[in-house]
Amino acid sequence: MKQYKLTFVGIIVSFGLWLTTALLDLDLFEQVVEFLESLEAFEVDEFIIPSMIFFLCLSLNITQLYRKQGMRIGSLKIYKAMLTSTHHILNNFLNQMQLFKMTAESTEGFPEEVLQLYDEIMDEALAQIDQLGNVTSIDEKTIVDSVAPQIDIFPDDAA
Repeated sequence: MKQYKLTFVGIIVSFGLWLTTALLDLDLFEQVVEFLESLEAFEVDEFIIPSMIFFLCLSLNITQLYRKQGMRIGSLKIYKAMLTSTHHILNNFLNQMQLFKMTAESTEGFPEEVLQLYDEIMDEALAQIDQLGNVTSIDEKTIVDSVAPQIDIFPDDAA
């Protein structure tokens, strides 16, 4: 019903105008034509049609921009909901992986390097989740770049 608000306003205004002209026995079309003929002396009539075309195109453009903005807002809401759900799933997964780490730590002879690698992987995953959650521009390139591996051109060991 809300999406047809302007249609209902148009119907009410049109019906009111028609009812007023019928009750008062007015002929509005003839009055508009007479008004336009009176403007002929000032050469304003040549300005009316281009102005009407301009305002029609302007209103269509504004309507199009509002629709695009509405679609962007809808996409943003969907993205945020998906991101929240993904965070929930990944956090559950990371918490469950702690059980494996505790088991590995309590296993005698388990290589310490594997536990260090495990910690690095977990830290990297958490950092990527945070980066994905802090994306400001919702487009494919920005999202992909936020979780792309960061290549260290000048590693600390090379200095």
